[in-house]
Amino acid sequence: MSKYVKDLVAEELKRELDGVQELLVVNVIGLSANRTTDLRRTLREKDIKLMVVKNSLARRATEGTVLAPAFEGSTGSQAMVWGATDIVALAKEVTRIADDKEFAAFEARGGVMDGSPLAAEEVKQISKWPSREEQLSIVVGQILSPGAKLASQLLRTGAALASQIKKHSESGGSDASGSDPSGSEADGSDASGSEAAAESEASGSEAVGESAAGTDAEASSG
Repeated sequence: MSKYVKDLVAEELKRELDGVQELLVVNVIGLSANRTTDLRRTLREKDIKLMVVKNSLARRATEGTVLAPAFEGSTGSQAMVWGATDIVALAKEVTRIADDKEFAAFEARGGVMDGSPLAAEEVKQISKWPSREEQLSIVVGQILSPGAKLASQLLRTGAALASQIKKHSESGGSDASGSDPSGSEADGSDASGSEAAAESEASGSEAVGESAAGTDAEASSG
């Protein structure tokens, strides 16, 4: 390959990697054409791109970028993968495929994260980290947990208060109902007293009348 062609390939690769901050280097040598096609399809479903390239061209295309450490000291041809939601999700998928017997020759060789080179063993370690989605789920759960506890406490307090108000209302109604008969009895006593007084006054009036009639009779006899 002439220098001119190498420069063209390097420029094309540089444009392809524009904006990429992290990637992994993998081995695909030993995979059949059909298995390589299956591998690309599997990775594409996870929004992961794969490109086989000579390390010399990869170093030229990534020179002066955060991706350069991934190809330092490497030789021959390798493949690089990038994409997914983050480096953790990428490492998880690469590790999963490497454990699949259908892709026995596939394995992680290294990569770059935050501008620092990664060894093959470090890629496996990163695959055990929580992914971005899992981290967000954990954070959201921690944020919502105090609110859920507070809501539960408020509901319990409200239920207890409502129960007390109901009991108080029921006891108040019973007291009011119990006092009515007493009031009725008192009213009845007052009515009986009034009737007795009236009868006493009537009897007194009759006695006075009889006394006056006797006096008149005596006067007439005299």
